[in-house]
Amino acid sequence: MPPEIPEFQYDPTPGKAPQNEPMEARIDRIRRLSDKARALPRVPGVYLMKDATGKVLYIGKALCLPDRVSSYFVPSADLGGRKQPMLDVVTDFDILECEAEWEALLLESRLVKDIHPRFNELLRDDKTFPYLAVTMRDEFPGVYVTRNPSDERFAGARIFGPFTSVHALRSAVTFMQRVFQYRTCELDIKSDDPANRRFRPCLLHSIGQCTAPCANLVGKERYRGDVDRFLRFLGSKRSALTRELQAEMTKASEEQRFEDAAVLRDQIHALSKLDDRETRSGEEYDWQPEITIFAGDPTVGTRSLQRTLGLDRPIRCMEAIDIAHLGGAETVGSKVCFVDGRPFKDAYRRYRIESAQNDDYRSMREVVSRRYREAGEGAELFPDVILVDGGLGQLHAALEAFESLDVQPPMVISLAKKEELIYVQRESEPIRLARNNAGLRLCQAIRDEAHRFAQHYHHILRRKRTFGEDQ
Repeated sequence: MPPEIPEFQYDPTPGKAPQNEPMEARIDRIRRLSDKARALPRVPGVYLMKDATGKVLYIGKALCLPDRVSSYFVPSADLGGRKQPMLDVVTDFDILECEAEWEALLLESRLVKDIHPRFNELLRDDKTFPYLAVTMRDEFPGVYVTRNPSDERFAGARIFGPFTSVHALRSAVTFMQRVFQYRTCELDIKSDDPANRRFRPCLLHSIGQCTAPCANLVGKERYRGDVDRFLRFLGSKRSALTRELQAEMTKASEEQRFEDAAVLRDQIHALSKLDDRETRSGEEYDWQPEITIFAGDPTVGTRSLQRTLGLDRPIRCMEAIDIAHLGGAETVGSKVCFVDGRPFKDAYRRYRIESAQNDDYRSMREVVSRRYREAGEGAELFPDVILVDGGLGQLHAALEAFESLDVQPPMVISLAKKEELIYVQRESEPIRLARNNAGLRLCQAIRDEAHRFAQHYHHILRRKRTFGEDQ
């Protein structure tokens, strides 16, 4: 005999389990949850889906709670094979409001690790989920995202996580670096190293995201203070840390430690601006109209190019080189720099070439040698990607210049006009991308900006020669 089907028992109040739920009752339950979700405060936070017994089924984070939570309860919701069955048993949810997306990211990680909800992925494999490591044993601790926190290089480090999204974690680390200016490089930095005095910091220092202990531009105590405040931020609300920093600033001012007070003042100001979103007309980046058209979303572009080139680390800094002349006269070279997919004009450089005349390859070798000589001697960091304007010949010319250096760049590519093929070092065949590919559009943007900058300098020199101008 077939087993008896128990009579359906259902109470629409939270906490009652639906058993053999008829369709009408399911619709009522989902509608009730949807109405509750839409009424949530429009703030960042963490939500906890629960079954009829109050057991937590799933934990997630949201930049805007009503938008994210209500998306689970629309008729067309497709949660995927792993989470879709949750809709059959969820009867209620709780929320925890946060002050920022970064706080929600940390809170989600702690709760998932402690509760192990049924519909969350098991966060037990160190090599599957990302962690945040702060290397406290280093004289100048660094902050890193890793999938292997048990690696010996992280011995003695403060470990946070696991996190469910490596992209969200990397974005948060970059975001918070604007406030606490910790280093994320792999350098072994010692305060008594005499080479620090001539070391040129990377671009993160120029854009105010690192205090450059590599070049002795910050003392050990002040740097440690920044890292300690960062760690306190990870374990508290932003408002609580702001109050602590204000008290520390007042004390430092009363004790006439005005430099320390100024650092704390700047960090308090930066914390208050964390919710601000950059706009294309903002003061931090000066956009060129042609760059805006080609590059689109710079974040999407850098991610796309990272995948195309097979790089393990995100692309933070790109530089491009171009040569300009007219029949060999007034030959010049240009170097432009993009940080996080956006032009960073403080790092633009131009070169007047006297010896190469009408030889583009020789001109390219000269510019590359002059620009990256200090990086090859270990006194400066290479950008993540170096792009040269031209085809395979220009790429080979650049690589020949790099062969004379002791340290080799991480990635050198060239972008050929017309067919827009990307040639990559050590690869025999070029990469052909769709014209609307975000990574290609970013390469076109930086290539075109290098060309514009080179042509501008070339025209200045031509006017000076033709008309005897002094500018």
